[in-house]
Parts: sequence; C-alpha cells; structure tokens
Amino acid sequence: MVLVRGAAIALIASGLMLGGCGGIPGMGGGARPATAAQTGIGVNAFLWRATLDTLSFMPLANADPWGGVINYDWYTDPQTPNERFKATVFILDTRLRADALNVTVTKEVRDATGGWVGAPVAAQTETDLENAILTKARQLNLQNAG
Repeated sequence: MVLVRGAAIALIASGLMLGGCGGIPGMGGGARPATAAQTGIGVNAFLWRATLDTLSFMPLANADPWGGVINYDWYTDPQTPNERFKATVFILDTRLRADALNVTVTKEVRDATGGWVGAPVAAQTETDLENAILTKARQLNLQNAG
C-alpha cells in the first residue's frame, strides 16, 4: 500500500513539474503562440494570395511560401509586342502592412536587330503594383473576417 501511495505521489509531482516546463516536447504541451511553421506559410497569407491573384496574368516561374518570394517569368502584352516585363515580389512579414511588400519589375525592349535589351521601368509601375496587391489583400482580409 505504501508503495502504491509513493508511486502516485511521484506521478503527481512529475506531472506538476512537467506542467511548469510547458509540457513534454513534441506532445503539444504548453501554451505557445501560433508561428508561421504551424500555419504552413512563412508570410502573410493575404499578401501571398493577393499577389498571386493580382499578377495572375503573368507566367509564374517559381514561388517560395516560406521565404516569401514569388518570381514571375517574362510577360509580353499583345498590344505592345516590343516590350516584355518580369516581376519579383518579396513578402517580408507575417503582418498585413504596406512595408511588408516589395515589388521589383524588370523591363526589356527589342532593339533594331530583334534582340532584347534592358530598359528603365517607371518607378510608379512598381508602386502601382504594390498598391494593387495591398488593396486586394485588404479585401481578402475583410472577406475572411466576415
């Protein structure tokens, strides 16, 4: 009887000690805030989805949802066949903020020989794309809240 009582006290004491440590590792114990790894994506999901939706007209080269980088391949607008664009979007945070987004655009134009050469991109182009993505992300956030 003393042995059973001693084992019960040892079990209760070890449970209390583990409870103070946050639980047994790997067993889901302890209260921890949700992290990006737990949600399956390392960046803000609304910015991610909004980027894919906003730039869906461009061919997707590759995307890294944990690193927050989306690369688009060359896109040529049928109305301007002598210009082509490519974009890279960096999502820099898990929060829905304007400074959590950076868009870079590369432009090329055809020269006299038919080859592609680099050309300057209007600064407003990148800002306009960022604003369009942010607007879409806010809309997605509002839809999700309702």
